[in-house]
Amino acid sequence: MKIKKGFTLLEMLVVIGIIAILVTLGFASYSTVQKKARDSKRQSDLKVAQQIMEQCYSISSFVYPTISGTGTITATCTADPTVTFSITDPLDTGTYRYTYTQNYTITADLETSATDFIVSNQQ
Repeated sequence: MKIKKGFTLLEMLVVIGIIAILVTLGFASYSTVQKKARDSKRQSDLKVAQQIMEQCYSISSFVYPTISGTGTITATCTADPTVTFSITDPLDTGTYRYTYTQNYTITADLETSATDFIVSNQQ
């Protein structure tokens, strides 16, 4: 009687099933990490924009810079053209919104939260 070495069909299906489950879990985790990283970049960009807006406000006779653009928000201080910023959404989907009256608000849509991230004037 010969002894056959190898795996049965059932053993192979079980191993393939386990690998498929692990790949699915890994992909879901990776996707979540990417979303959190993009949200972190959005928040960081808005905080930098806020600092530059306030810097411009203090050096240009208490006037906030003019902001232009859709998708990419760009601002340049009229009193000092070297004070500038330009932010683009990590997905380039135009999720930044800017509103200005006497005060300003810059808003970013976050992927991992139902609420938006908002920065506004500190003056």
